[in-house]
Amino acid sequence: MTSPLFRTKKVEQSIRDTEEPEHALKKSLSALDLTVFGVGVIIGTGIFVLTGTVAKDNAGPATALAFVVAGVVCALAALCYAEFASTVPVAGSAYTFSYASLGELPAWIIGWDLVLEFALGTAVVAVGWSGYIQSLMENAGWEMPAALGSREGSDVFGFDILAAVLVLVLTGILVLGMKLSARVTSVVVAIKVTVVLVVIIAGAFFITADNYDPFILESQPVPAGESLDSPLIQLMFGWAPANFGVMGIFTAASVVFFAFIGFDIVATAAEETRNPQRDMPRGILGSLFICTVLYVLVSLVVTGMQHYSELSVDAPLADAFKATGHPWFAGFISFGAAVGLTTVCMILLLGQTRVFFAMSRDGLLPTFFSRVHPRFRTPHRPTILLGVVIAVLAGFTPLNELAALVNIGTLFAFVIVAISVIILRRTRPDLHRAFRTPWVPVLPIVSVGASLWLMLNLPAETWVRFGIWMAIGIVVYFLYSRTHSRMAREKDTSPAPPAS
Repeated sequence: MTSPLFRTKKVEQSIRDTEEPEHALKKSLSALDLTVFGVGVIIGTGIFVLTGTVAKDNAGPATALAFVVAGVVCALAALCYAEFASTVPVAGSAYTFSYASLGELPAWIIGWDLVLEFALGTAVVAVGWSGYIQSLMENAGWEMPAALGSREGSDVFGFDILAAVLVLVLTGILVLGMKLSARVTSVVVAIKVTVVLVVIIAGAFFITADNYDPFILESQPVPAGESLDSPLIQLMFGWAPANFGVMGIFTAASVVFFAFIGFDIVATAAEETRNPQRDMPRGILGSLFICTVLYVLVSLVVTGMQHYSELSVDAPLADAFKATGHPWFAGFISFGAAVGLTTVCMILLLGQTRVFFAMSRDGLLPTFFSRVHPRFRTPHRPTILLGVVIAVLAGFTPLNELAALVNIGTLFAFVIVAISVIILRRTRPDLHRAFRTPWVPVLPIVSVGASLWLMLNLPAETWVRFGIWMAIGIVVYFLYSRTHSRMAREKDTSPAPPAS
């Protein structure tokens, strides 16, 4: 397409931009660092909370199969991400990939989407972390003043100081360098994975086989008006999702998908990886595989320890151990969850700052934010700006109802990346691809279909909010980004063709 709205940025140009001294990020990450980042951001609130919810409401003992379905959807997308991240090792993830294949306007749309996704994700996780910390403090006899604690269930207007401080501290760590961030993440991930392994190994001794019978329950219609009832599916297909049964498993998969969000953030660190062609596929696919196995095992253990109908919604893992008479494990799990959420928050913030930095370097956002720190070689300006904004957001704004926007934003990015793989294979078959997505175009098409299916299972209100944010992004693009784009400026300053 010849329209300026769909002008693409050549892969070679994207790579050359990363070599400019004032925009060059420091390359310090290995395949192990990337895998740790992936595991660090994936294992979070989802596994510690969502297991009880979907077991009681949707899948019963077959919750493990819901995690498998969500993992397969993510694996399809991960194969597409792996090809792009190794072929275009540039910060920005899906934004950069779509700029090279679909054009400037689609790239702006997906970048705008990712900014929202990562901001809300960071704030939601920070508030969740604050809740865990306050719970541990209360167990020790300390209680936060209502005006400085979480707002959930409280009529007192306050500022969640713990959530805000966490975001600001992590902002400082990210400014100081990626290697420091990787070291902090490695320590915290080791603690978090240890907690998950304790749940699996210790919980296996308390499994009661009768809790698995039957494994897949009889299907039941979702009562009208329930939050998991998708009006979009009813509108398009004339039927509603089901509780339990096979359809209950798919409905549950659209919910537990939140637990897998994060592997795509590994792609945002491509520019800071020493050998991205080799290490990016290993980091993306390795972290996703490890987490999927851990999720399936945890869900099998928890639904085996306690009947699915009796599982806690707020803290299913911890309360399952309490129900078997082992409260010590419950405290240990709560501590691991609180510690583990710090890496989720940090890596979500990392992903957002890299997307923002890449968009600024291309001129779609003010170029003031595209300069790196002269000593630490990190994008300190967008990191500080976004860190402060998200700290305020986490402190003041109740975000529970907006958390579903994180899901729809991620799935939308999956769709764009899968389509981009097909397009770039046709338009640039000459590019060297260190990793090639198998069975193109069949696998990317299946990935698009699977992602859209999970999107349709989300509430209609989520689609409305997502549409409003996208509409705002379109306005910003036409008022600012279209004319300030680096490609637009280079075109305006290029010499005119000779007269015939």
